[in-house]
Amino acid sequence: MGDDGPRRPESKGSRAVPAWIWALPPVAVLALVFLYPLALVVQESLVPGAYGDVLGSEAFQDALVTTVWLAVGATVGCLVLGFVLALVIAFVPFPGGKAVSKFIDVFLSFPSFLITLALLFLYGTVGMANGLWTDVTGAESGPFRFLTTPWGVLLAEITYFTPFVVRPLLAAFSQMETAQLEVASSLGAKPLRIVRRVVLPEALPALAAGGSLVLVMCLNEFGIVLFTGAKGVTTLPMLVYGKAILESDYAAACVVAVVNVAISVGLYGLYRVVSRRAGA
Repeated sequence: MGDDGPRRPESKGSRAVPAWIWALPPVAVLALVFLYPLALVVQESLVPGAYGDVLGSEAFQDALVTTVWLAVGATVGCLVLGFVLALVIAFVPFPGGKAVSKFIDVFLSFPSFLITLALLFLYGTVGMANGLWTDVTGAESGPFRFLTTPWGVLLAEITYFTPFVVRPLLAAFSQMETAQLEVASSLGAKPLRIVRRVVLPEALPALAAGGSLVLVMCLNEFGIVLFTGAKGVTTLPMLVYGKAILESDYAAACVVAVVNVAISVGLYGLYRVVSRRAGA
């Protein structure tokens, strides 16, 4: 019998490599460089009695309180300062406004310790401000010593993290219709009323997204606290460093690290939800 006709070429899909094969290399790399070390940390923290001893210790409780209040305080400060700066950059025309906006993008790439060092050069014990004070007054030392206190850490964190709030706000303001502001102004509304009734409602999603991100990063900030040299300021990352490096108590360090990771992951999940709703 003859052929039934020309054979159909096999579809390319039948010869295609399954999609899950392509996922194996990145998953393997992720497991090797992240999941495996994290699993080791969790395993080390499961030493009998480690969680009870660490979580019940005064050092951990003080570090947790310090971490939370610094993170919350810095977040509030960043939201207020970032909102004001974004308003000025977006709605107040001034020479160099675009350059300032571009600089904010560059500022986001700066390491946190660099900003801390800059503040130390300005307001440190032997910084420029204290140097000018002693030159003018003849005093032996200057009055600016706040950088070695919790308020110095708070100032450094606000200085460094404020651009992370300004950036999403500028993106939100760029999408606002200026007609709304013009109509409100033509109806006799004062600037503060326009900001409160027109601008702020449009900025709330961006504020929530930026604030959530800043809160997560402040909870894990290590470089700023270390470089300020603030006495008596021990956050959870600093406690991990102290337990692991200074005391060689790796089990306790891993317990603190696991707690810090759990808090950070929970807040990051909240940040993703807020960002998705804000369209960020």
